[in-house]
Parts: sequence; C-alpha cells; structure tokens
Amino acid sequence: MKIFCYGIQDAEKSIFELENKKFKNELFYTNDLLNSENIKNFPNGMDAVILFVNCKADEKALKTFKEKGVKYIVTRTVGTDHIDLKTAASLGYKVGRVPSYSPTAVASLAFAGGIELLRRSGWMFNQTKDFNFKIDGNMFAKELKNSTIGIIGTGKIGYETAKYWKGTGAKVLGFDLFPNDKNNEVLEYTDLETLIKKSELISLHVPYIKGENENLINEALISKMKDFASIVNVSRAPLVDTKAIISAIKSNKLYGYAGDVFTNEGDLINKKLTEADVMKINPEIVELLKLYPRVLISPHVAYFTDEAVKNMAEISFQNLKQLVETGTCDTAVN
Repeated sequence: MKIFCYGIQDAEKSIFELENKKFKNELFYTNDLLNSENIKNFPNGMDAVILFVNCKADEKALKTFKEKGVKYIVTRTVGTDHIDLKTAASLGYKVGRVPSYSPTAVASLAFAGGIELLRRSGWMFNQTKDFNFKIDGNMFAKELKNSTIGIIGTGKIGYETAKYWKGTGAKVLGFDLFPNDKNNEVLEYTDLETLIKKSELISLHVPYIKGENENLINEALISKMKDFASIVNVSRAPLVDTKAIISAIKSNKLYGYAGDVFTNEGDLINKKLTEADVMKINPEIVELLKLYPRVLISPHVAYFTDEAVKNMAEISFQNLKQLVETGTCDTAVN
C-alpha cells in the first residue's frame, strides 16, 4: 500500500520506517501540512493518507483525495477537528485516529513549562543573557513543595501531569466533570471555583468542544486566581482567551503563561517567518511573544518524543490494516 504522510519531521522518518517493517507499506513523506494550496499538487497513485494536526482536510481536500483514488484516511492525532468528518463519511471514508499516543510526552512539556514559570528560571536566564546580574522581584519564587497546582481535566494527560507535580511535594488539586477514583493517589478533587482560587499554577488538560468551552480561561476566571499565578495550556488554543492572558500579565495579575497551542497555528507551524509576516496572520501571538520570558510559546510539539512518534506510526499503520481488511477500524470516529 502506498501511503502519503503529512507533517513528517526528519527526526520521525526513521521511526516510521522501523514501525513499517512489519506492515511493508511504501511510504511517501512531506514536511508540509495539508492546505488549500498544496492539495493541488497531491500525487496520483496513493492508496492512503496519514494526516496530522493542523492539516486542513476540508471538503475540497477530501474530494481531491477521492478523485485521485485514495481509499483510506487516518490521522495520527487524538483530535479530529481538522477533518470534515461529515464530508468524509459522504465520500465513503471511515477515518481512524490515535486515541492516545503518549500521555507522558504531553504531560512532560506541561510540567517543564510550569516549572520554568513557578521557579522564574526563564526570567533569570534571560536577564543574565544580557549581562544583567541584578536580583529583582521577578526572580523571587515560592518553593514547589509549598505550592498548589490545579489540574483542569484529569484524563490520561492530566493524570500524568499531576504525577509529575506530586513528585515535587506540591499539593495537587484536580477538577473534572467525570472524576476518576484512580487519580486520588496523586491529586485531590475539588470544585472549579476552589481550584482557581487556591492554585499558584493552573494546567489545562481538557478537550476542546466547539460551541461549549471556548474561552474557558477568560477574564472572569483569571480575576479569581491568586495574584501572580500562572497558566499552562497544552490542549487547544480556543480554550483560552488570549487577550485576557495578555492583559493579566501586563497588569501583573498573572505572572506568566506557557502555551503549546495558539490561534491560526496551522498558518505558522513549520515556517520561519518575520514579525511582519506573523502580524498579518496572528497579531495576538506577536503581542504574547513580546512578553517573553513571562510567556513561553512552543510550536505545538508536546507530541514530539521518541515514544509518542513510535505509537503514532504503529497505531496509524494498524488502523490502515484494519480498514483494508474490514472496512473499518477500532478507532474510527465516523
């Protein structure tokens, strides 16, 4: 089977090749993410497509795949909001996904960003980089063991993030619409209001549900947080009101923010741009980045570890094998 893979980094190719040995597919790679322009150049002769986050698998792209003879479509992501599932179904595509590739990969980046914000290390390093060895108030930190961490969303990733924080001696609070008793070993469940008011740092780990939880982190919620607290978001950009974050940091209501996701990221990721370029696409992220090192932005790379990529590849190939053999797969979403 000939498979076209989108959004593949050079570091991932050897892992994909290794996992493909038992499946014996013929793989074709591009570093690009699917969009309305490059779909025009999609090659003939492909049997299947593996999509990635921020690929724009809209009606036009899906119909092009069908016209070009693509029989199977899967995504190596948990979320599927980048795919027009209704159109996919109408074209006869059962779309498979990767329900969980590595919760620890995502959790470790959330933890790393949180550590840097709480211990103020980014601020310190940025000062000395400019030969400034003065000690200032932004370097003063509460010890981790004396801190309270709030985990909003206690699924697999939230649980692993809580485990990391528990290891520091911090008190870990959790909120979830569907609490899991297993998590009581690493966190204490409470209501959202209490979590917001008591936490030095809030780590966000909930799925984005369009029309239901946009701007979950907003001005009203931030106003109830501790002064100089911080927020981490490795989930989805629409969950956070960026303008409220910027305003709160500028006024010193919040100390900082770490985000692995941001608005219009599909137009920015995998590109080296100028500030002027980014201003045309997403002026808010320019304003955020100017607040560095109190704002830490990464280009949606929480997945980017050896284990996560291995699992993405293996599950995607298994999904395709099942689609070929049965017409559906265990992870089908439509």
